[in-house]
Amino acid sequence: MKLTANDLNTLCKTAIEAAKKAGQLISSYANKNVAVQNKEAADSLASQVVTKVDVKAQNIILDILSPTLEKYDLALLTEESVDDKSRFEKDYFWCIDPMDGTLAFTEKTPGYAVSIALVAKSGESQLGVVFDPITGILYHAIKGFGAFKNEQVWKPNLLDSGTSTFTLQMDRTFLKHPEFENIQEELKQYAQNLGFSEFKIQKQAGAVLNAIWVLSKAPSCYFKLPKPTLGGGSLWDFAATACIASEAGAYGKSFDDSPLDLNRADSTFMNHKGAMFASDKKLASKIQTLLS
Repeated sequence: MKLTANDLNTLCKTAIEAAKKAGQLISSYANKNVAVQNKEAADSLASQVVTKVDVKAQNIILDILSPTLEKYDLALLTEESVDDKSRFEKDYFWCIDPMDGTLAFTEKTPGYAVSIALVAKSGESQLGVVFDPITGILYHAIKGFGAFKNEQVWKPNLLDSGTSTFTLQMDRTFLKHPEFENIQEELKQYAQNLGFSEFKIQKQAGAVLNAIWVLSKAPSCYFKLPKPTLGGGSLWDFAATACIASEAGAYGKSFDDSPLDLNRADSTFMNHKGAMFASDKKLASKIQTLLS
């Protein structure tokens, strides 16, 4: 079933409703002590933690999105449910992370968000919705129709932000990378060569807000290096922000400059190609050169 522009607009509005309601639920638990459980995932702590809030948020989202599955013949992929592989059969699938950044949530620090995307079977994101429960800011985009912040056209100042700070958004697991110190020094030197007096590292957020903050705190970058072991984020970590970044005029691709593989056949992890978000392509190319 080929979706029309009107279909995508309707589905985006439904996803926005779901993201906001899930965000409200998450906010209601923000100052409460929530038990943390472990789940089978990749080798990072961030990918292994889950709470009842993740599950409750997912249930809210599914209650709202489920009627669209039959009406528009959509498949479904969510972080807190088993992948039923229907995403390979249908033309489009919902790709949902009910609360990305659960570790930050359990630590009561900013960095968690609701993420909902609609992805084509080809692996290309058609729409993306991100809601930050702490700030109440909603980001969304539909392919070909631009990016929006709180439902107003959003054109972040990516190339000349007027700031003296260059920011590296990163996952805490990257601190353990054997080449972290060298990579950090390379990027710091590159930032100084561009005329930035301050090199800042932000490391408390999940992948979704890391990518969003690349846009809102430009010049900035966030990347996941390719690696042979499972991990490197999952499809639902990048599906929504890939669309938002593209429509905002920023860079969001695999680390090798190919499109993000958002319907990977053999896994839901992204370690095989990694990921790169940067405020512009020139910056992304330089980082890829530095780290290749």
